Amino acid sequence: MVLIIKQRAILEEFHQMLQTLKLYIKIAVDIERGILAGGGEKHAFCEATLLEDGSRQRDIWGADWTPFNQ
Repeated sequence: MVLIIKQRAILEEFHQMLQTLKLYIKIAVDIERGILAGGGEKHAFCEATLLEDGSRQRDIWGADWTPFNQ
């Protein structure tokens, strides 16, 4: 499940984004709008969600987030 996060994520959203990969979250960030899309199997899914929401391609950067200590 890919979610768009426009404010600080709540715990429920965090758990939803972790459902797919369990140990880390794929994210894409719109650096101009200050929002991110997270979740799903690939960065491309997050990117597509942001583009559908009005983001511009040149403003989107992808990353992985590992929220747990190893």
